[in-house]
Amino acid sequence: MARMQTDAQIDEQNETQDDFQPMTAEQAQAWRKDNPPLSVWRVVGFQVLVGLGVALATYGITGRASTAVSAAYGALAVVLPAALFARGVTSKVASLNAGAAVLGFFVWEMVKIALTVAMLFAATRVVPDLSWPAMLAGLIVTMKVYWVVLAKRHLFHPKV
Repeated sequence: MARMQTDAQIDEQNETQDDFQPMTAEQAQAWRKDNPPLSVWRVVGFQVLVGLGVALATYGITGRASTAVSAAYGALAVVLPAALFARGVTSKVASLNAGAAVLGFFVWEMVKIALTVAMLFAATRVVPDLSWPAMLAGLIVTMKVYWVVLAKRHLFHPKV
């Protein structure tokens, strides 16, 4: 059942809404300068570097090339779908209008998930002497790059 609002709550909401002031063109331009758009390709590039780092660290720890290849394949199962997603959402079709952008985002996200799952199913056939722990380590560490990007956005902004 819906809760009824008191007159005081409605007045408080109206006051909050009245405090909103749209930005001037100069303020909007200054805001855009201080908050440049995040490049999805920078994120994918950082994922490649992290994936290589995990594979090298795995080789350094185990001394076995097969575990390093397994870790690299786990990273590839994140990077390849992410690159395909990035290509899809940055295409000209995705920028036609807001509806196409939203639809494109969801379609490419589903493609990304399906490709990741397919690569994981194919891992036993593609990678000889597969090490599941190494592959999952590569996959998980590379996937966590998204959280690093959210926490450290300023490192991934293009220089203006």
